[in-house]
Amino acid sequence: MAETIRISVRSLVEFLLRSGDLDRSKGGWAERDAMAAGSRIHRKIQKAMGSGYTAEAALKLERQYDSYTLVLEGRADGIFSEEGRTVIDEIKGIYHDPELMEEPVAVHLAQARCYAYIYALQHQLDVIGVQMTYCSLETETVRRFRYRYSFGELEEWMEDILEQYRKWAEFRVEWKKIRDASLKDLAFPFSYRPGQKDLVRDIYVTFLRRRQIFIQAPTGVGKTISAVYPAVKALGEGVAEKIFYLTAKTVTGTVAEEAFRTLETEGMRLKHLAVTARDKMCILDEQNCTAAGCPRAEGHYDRIRDCLYEMITACDRFDRETILAMAEKYCVCPAELSLELADFSDAVIGDYNYVFDPNARLRRYFGETAGKGEYLFLIDEAHNLVERGRDMFSAALCKEDFLELRRTVKAAAGMKAGSPAEVKAGSPAGTDAQAEPDEGRPEAAAGNRNSIMRDPAFGRLVRALEHCNRTMLSYKRECDTLTRFPGIGDLMMLLPSLIGALEDCLSLLREGPLRTQMLEFYFRVREFSYIHDLADDRYLIYGAHGQDHRFYLKLFCVNPAGNLQNCLDRGRSAVLLSATLLPVNYYRSLLSTREDDYAVYIPSPFPAGNRLICVAGDVSSRYTRRTDAEYSKYADYIHVISSAKRGNYIVFFPSYKMMSDVQAAYEAKYGSAVDGQGRAAGGADAATERGAGPELAVQSASMTEAERRDFLERFTDDSNLLGFCVMGGIFGEGIDLAGKRLIGAVIVGTGIPQIGPERDLLRDYYDGQDKDPEHGGQNYKMGFDYAYRCPGMNKVLQAAGRVIRTAEDKGVIFLLDERFRYSEYQSLFPREWEDRKLCTLKTAPALLETFWKGK
Repeated sequence: MAETIRISVRSLVEFLLRSGDLDRSKGGWAERDAMAAGSRIHRKIQKAMGSGYTAEAALKLERQYDSYTLVLEGRADGIFSEEGRTVIDEIKGIYHDPELMEEPVAVHLAQARCYAYIYALQHQLDVIGVQMTYCSLETETVRRFRYRYSFGELEEWMEDILEQYRKWAEFRVEWKKIRDASLKDLAFPFSYRPGQKDLVRDIYVTFLRRRQIFIQAPTGVGKTISAVYPAVKALGEGVAEKIFYLTAKTVTGTVAEEAFRTLETEGMRLKHLAVTARDKMCILDEQNCTAAGCPRAEGHYDRIRDCLYEMITACDRFDRETILAMAEKYCVCPAELSLELADFSDAVIGDYNYVFDPNARLRRYFGETAGKGEYLFLIDEAHNLVERGRDMFSAALCKEDFLELRRTVKAAAGMKAGSPAEVKAGSPAGTDAQAEPDEGRPEAAAGNRNSIMRDPAFGRLVRALEHCNRTMLSYKRECDTLTRFPGIGDLMMLLPSLIGALEDCLSLLREGPLRTQMLEFYFRVREFSYIHDLADDRYLIYGAHGQDHRFYLKLFCVNPAGNLQNCLDRGRSAVLLSATLLPVNYYRSLLSTREDDYAVYIPSPFPAGNRLICVAGDVSSRYTRRTDAEYSKYADYIHVISSAKRGNYIVFFPSYKMMSDVQAAYEAKYGSAVDGQGRAAGGADAATERGAGPELAVQSASMTEAERRDFLERFTDDSNLLGFCVMGGIFGEGIDLAGKRLIGAVIVGTGIPQIGPERDLLRDYYDGQDKDPEHGGQNYKMGFDYAYRCPGMNKVLQAAGRVIRTAEDKGVIFLLDERFRYSEYQSLFPREWEDRKLCTLKTAPALLETFWKGK
């Protein structure tokens, strides 16, 4: 049976017809002109065209080739008749003034011409019209461009387009044959560990049934390969079309890459891409994705297709080094090349951002206009997606940013209070002082104004900033420390005008500090506007005074489940993996809105006798107990634990402050001092000579990648090291120190987040939202669990998981806080922790001696 290749009209013309320079000066926001307010404009224009206007007309073209069928499809915004001639209407909502446009955007017109050809072919028309309708989202000003085409013209043009695409389509067909043949008899690359075969089966069944599954499985059970293998098999059997392996951190992405490489040794042929963050791929010290700022941006689209074709036909593994080398050869942007490769990859490995984040997601698959696909989502360390989801779908604006940009633009344009540009705003001269005066701000002399800054667009921008600033000031005056607002409609009515003015000014400014300031502000305003369109009963809107004494207005996504599920619904199935998904109902309520999700608990396959878990009840990290005497007790515990057996240990603290205080107490009692690099003064030998015990390695608040790597490399099989780290930080999860590289974890405190206004908002929200049917539907008061206890315990469990990584590992885990003895905390422990011991500072040495002697 011939293969079918489906592609949208929009994707086809954008892929083949983009040319010239790369310009990311507006980020990914340009696409969103067609959604939210843009969708409203579409509907309004379509309705105004009358009953003879057919809106959202589905069009499809099928073309048979020797080895495949090409299906080209899309929706024309409108079709109508005028003077006996059919006209295809393509509507685009834009923020800038359409009257300034000299002609339509080339790919927009090409999209309309495709629709015109398909319609004319199906209805045997000799002539057809095309109308490009551009509408300002700010003023609703409409500008139309009209064209008339003969069918012959369109046919010749369309045949050329299809011929250009033919080599890409034929590559896809031939590659799929090669890939599927290699996957047909692909075997699991290892001997199954206990429970692993069941895990692989459960995941495959999830794919077949189009479901989602939450999997709690300890480190070492082989979660990654257990997820990748059935996904690859499903791909080869036609169950799915693409795999997205999503991670929170680079290190877990590396593990996924290794899993795909392992399957390659078994004969797998699969094109897999590791997407690296743009800032790590950029050849410049500071990103400037414009022709003026980057040599690779100039003419990028004229070279990218040749580069892409060579790469997809030459190799299967698209890793960072390969992409950088090919991008250098063709002088194209490596980050953009990486995104283009995603379309030709069978599996994409990358950060959560590429599927979920409105700012960074792969728009071809997950943008507002993208359709549904047969995608498999493998989400690693899924517990991280809760806070990441809140961040991705929240947004904030700072009042002072409006004022500062207004002052800067006025100074650059030489405007003065009461000038025509200001009076035109509809306020009398001098009312600027009502908001906040420009005291002490230098104004540029009129004689120094350049022609660009005299453009009326800058006057419009100043007025728009003034209106918004005043509205923000009204919120600021209502706000105490933190104040919730039921709505902010008055501000949202002003933002389209501000965005339009910003776009007009940005189109005039090509470089310089003003443009940089304006562009950063533009991104924040656009993001805020977009997030506001998503806001529902899972959001809270509040104003707060920051520690910098600036006023912030925030759209706070307290429960990201709905937004995350909207993204997951673009695919077929999702597997959410973690070693710490307890309690599972907590994570299900924050990561999914489906009622039919599976949940699987995989017990640890490792011998229980290989680890000692002790819970200490004679110390506490509560704020009221943080005294010198308590720090001294913690120092004693650390000494007792690390002295019981020579080796490497990590002590995890709830904060840098407490880590510093306990470190000082430890050094005072046991003599280990560290230098500015976190190393024991004089080195390990000198420390031993002083009788100071193990060498200290202390995490700092802002470590570079190289410093992180150096920190971990100090943990060797032969070292005697005591690491001081922060729970939930870069060393609290994701690191793999197997064997003798780590034989103990000491966890100070319950890991609960620092108490603060935003956390209290979460607590209050869930106290009001959580209903327990067993209690008659009354509020069950789970707010503290959702805001504090569950996130804290996740950090604890992650830190504890650093110790036992393989079946041969042996180590100790000490939980040092009286609260770990409470039932509320013990209910969140893994089942395997049932053999935990209770201890005190007096009984700990005997427990350690017994364990290490193997009695």
